[in-house]
Formats: sequence, structure tokens, C-alpha cells
Amino acid sequence: MVVIAGGGPAGLTAAHELTLRTDMNVTVCEASDLLGGISRTVGYKGNRMDIGGHRFFTKSERVQRKWDEIMPMMRRPRVSRIYYLRRFFDYPVSFSLSTVRALGAARILRVSAGYIRSMIHKREERSLEDFYINRFGRPLYRMFFEDYTEKVWGVHPSELGADWGSQRVKGLSISTILNNILRRGKASRRKPSEVETSLIDEFLYPPLGPGQLWEAMGRRARERGAEIEMRTKVKKVHLGPDKRVRAVTVVDAEGSPKRIDCDVFISSMPLGELVEALDGIDVPAEVRRVAGGLPYRDFITVGLLLDRLKINAPDGDRIPDTWIYVQERDVRLGRIQIFNNWSPQLVRDDTNTVWLGLEYFCNEGDDMWEASDGDFIDFAINELESIGIISREDVRDAVRIRMEKAYPAYFGTYHEINKLRSFLDSISNLFCIGRNGQHRYNNMDHSMLTAMKAVDAIIAGATDKADVWNVNTENEYHETK
Repeated sequence: MVVIAGGGPAGLTAAHELTLRTDMNVTVCEASDLLGGISRTVGYKGNRMDIGGHRFFTKSERVQRKWDEIMPMMRRPRVSRIYYLRRFFDYPVSFSLSTVRALGAARILRVSAGYIRSMIHKREERSLEDFYINRFGRPLYRMFFEDYTEKVWGVHPSELGADWGSQRVKGLSISTILNNILRRGKASRRKPSEVETSLIDEFLYPPLGPGQLWEAMGRRARERGAEIEMRTKVKKVHLGPDKRVRAVTVVDAEGSPKRIDCDVFISSMPLGELVEALDGIDVPAEVRRVAGGLPYRDFITVGLLLDRLKINAPDGDRIPDTWIYVQERDVRLGRIQIFNNWSPQLVRDDTNTVWLGLEYFCNEGDDMWEASDGDFIDFAINELESIGIISREDVRDAVRIRMEKAYPAYFGTYHEINKLRSFLDSISNLFCIGRNGQHRYNNMDHSMLTAMKAVDAIIAGATDKADVWNVNTENEYHETK
């Protein structure tokens, strides 16, 4: 018996692979009432919300084959821009004529001088701030990276490790952007592995949002015998004297506990929760300290249904953006999704309404998290109106969705995570997979690959977890959202 904690991309991929490649009994325990984790699709009055936005693009042929196997997807144009100085700028930042005009001569001179200086005098990369300045120069960093990064993570880039940049934006720099512009005409003939992910022109997408694919994967696993227990949370992980997982105790929606014996335990639980759940093993105080000090960033999305946007494309049509990165310093809003442009099928009336997702990064328990739904929605509408995106009278309806532990963060005790990893790896039949299961800012394809590597090891009878942990540490797996 294999027990899997979590029904997100990693947990579902593990269940799908195990039922496809083995005759093992598999049970998935998902704490919520929807499959997909943060990649779920949330419905509201006939409209659908993609929480956080999930582009299906990968440099892994193995992941691409799995997506193709599960369901056909649409090919969608990727248009993302930055909103700064009440104007739109290309994302990633380019040196187009429109950018030059929007910034003005004085800012362009400062940016150019700063970039040249960064090429001559390289900083020692001790922080994410150093990483960005080395690649873009201080003026461009101050304009387009500093404030937005602090919005996302709640700490200044000088307090974030440079390895965050190495993982997420290693291949992105001014030279990469210029090279991509020169090669854009050949883009249709380039392989995914040859394109920096921040520069892609299109992506795959399920018509009804990312949750459609994960629900389909869950159905496939169920058809082959897997049990997927919803609203069921793993509370205890019981180990025997041999330091192997022997059983887990789960609690269902009614609070009823149940013990499930198992031969293998695959966990996509947050690492802090996993350590607290361990029973029958002496957990060193140092390991508990590291696990308890791993930080997360939580997430709020306000779904906003409108008659129209105040800003339109030059031809008067709806703007084409999937995401808008809000760099304005006078609002706490981080990003805007226009769900119509992800897929018209996410919107009940795509012709006559605009369906937005207003994204806020926060910490559980802070003022944004604790505000009532009504107060927060009113606050979000005021912010969007204040920067000229909408008029309040055009709002038809709104809803707020909160998501805990959406983003594992790279500060706190993160830089000591190898102490925690070494301890967990000593439990031979425990495999940690996925974004929260490894405390790594993985995209969907990375999370799927950790599950695939774990299943490879289980089938081979291997106890070395290095291949599982090494996903998204090699250059070919780097992606940026």
C-alpha cells in the first residue's frame, strides 16, 4: 500500500504513475474538496478562477507526454505586461520604442548608465538584490524589480537569497531579451528547451482552467483502482523501530480519525507539518527548528466581474493581457489576471463581461488576511479604480478566495534546509515531492517530475532520494512566472 498526502500536481502524478506502472494499492488523502492544490479551478456563479495563473509550458518531454496523454489543451497567446507610471510596459522589460517613449529620455539615460556600470563592476551575489543589479543595473532594478519583489515576498530583495534568482530567472538578462527579439521571427521553429520561459509567446491551457486537467488525472487514477479521499488530512505518520513508515492516521471532514497501514509514504505536505506529524522517531531539536522556521507567503485572489475595463487596446477592443504585473508603489495589488484571455470558457458571458482576478500576496494573520470579505473586496476595488484600470460603477459582482502556503519562501531557515532533508531522507520509504513537500518554488512541471522520479525510485527499490530533490536545480528546468 502506498499512501500519498496531497491531491495537487505532484500527488496526483504519483498516483497516476503508480497505478499505470505497478499493481500497488494507492490511497491519496486530499485535505480540501478540490483536486489540483493551488493549481485548482474555483467556480463562482458560472465563472471560473485559475488561482495564481498556470501556464502549461515545459522543457521536459516526459511531462509534455503526460499532459498529452491526459487531455487535449488549447494553445493560447501569452501576453503579459507591467503597469507602471499608469502606463503599460513589456514584460519582461524590453527596449522597444514604446518603452523608450514611456520612460522618457532622462530615465533611459539613467538605465543605460546603470546597466553599463553593472557590466563593469559585478557585485558579490549574496542576495536577490545583488542578483538583479548584476543583470539589469540599479536604476532598472529600482523601477521594475525592487518594489514588486517586496510585494510578493513581504521582505526586501536584500534579505532574499540569490539562489531564488538562480532558480527562477537564471536565464533572463538584458542580453537574453535582446537575443530573443532578434530571433523572434524564428520562434515557431525553436524547441521549448531553447526558449527562456519568461520569453515564451504561447502556452497550452485546459479550456476550463488547470483544475480540469488534474480532475481528469484523478479520474484516470481512480479508474485503475486508486482511492482518492477528499477532505481528509494526514495527521500522524507512524514509524516502526526500523525507522520506516508503517502507517498514517488521517482525519476526515467530520473529525473522525482512521489509521491506514502503508509500505510507502509519499508526502507533498508542508515540511513543517510533516515533521510535526512524525510519530515513533526521535526528531532532533535542530531539525524541528529548521522545519518550524521555513516561511511561506499566502495568497488572496479577488474575482471581479465587470461590464468593461476603463483601459482598452488602441483599437478599442479588450486588452489582450493574460497577466498584468502592477508595479505602482501606491497600491498593494500585485497582479491582475484577465480570465477571458486565458480561456473564454472561464467566463459565463465572455462577450459582455470582463472577469478579473486581483492577486494579493500576504501572510496568514496579517491585516489583509484577517479583513472581512466585504471590506477586502471594497479595498481591492478602490485600489484598481485609483490606478485607472476600472470604474466602480462597472462592477457587477465579486468574490474573495484565500490560499494558504501558496509560495514557499527563501528566507528564514531555508538556507539550513539540508539539515532537514538529510533527516527525512534517512526514512527510507518516505518520499518528499512537490512545491510544499520540498519547500521549493516549483512550477507544475517541476512538481510532476519530482513525483515521477519518486515513483521511479519506488519501482526500482531504491532509497536514494537525490534524483527527486535535484529536479529544478539544473538549468534546463528553470522557469519564471
